[in-house]
Amino acid sequence: MITRQCVLASLVALGVAGYSGAFAAAAPGEPARLILTQTAEGYMSDTAITAKVKSALLADQSTSGLAIQVETEKGVVQLSGFVDSAMEKEKAADIARGVEGVKDVKNDIRVGGKETP
Repeated sequence: MITRQCVLASLVALGVAGYSGAFAAAAPGEPARLILTQTAEGYMSDTAITAKVKSALLADQSTSGLAIQVETEKGVVQLSGFVDSAMEKEKAADIARGVEGVKDVKNDIRVGGKETP
C-alpha cells in the first residue's frame, strides 16, 4: 500500500531531478549563464510549488491527496482529479492558494464519479 510519506518522498526526489534537467535549455549563440539562470529559476520554482502543494494536500487528512493531480506553470497551479464532495474540492483549492509562490489556482477537480477510460 502506498503511504502519504512514500508519495511525499517521491515528490521531493522528482523536484530535485527536474531541477537538474533545466540546465540543457540554452539555445545556440545565447549567453548560457543567463539562460541557465532564468530557466533553472523558473523551472525550479514551478517544480517546488507543485511539490509543496501536493505535500500540503497529502498532509491534510480532509483531502484525497492521492486523487488530486497538481500541475504548475509560471506560478499558476492547476488542480484536477476526482473528490467526493464540493467541500473537499474547495478545501483543496484553499490549500493550494496558501502555498508560497502560488499566483493563482485553476480548480478543475470534479466532484463524484470516477474518471472513465
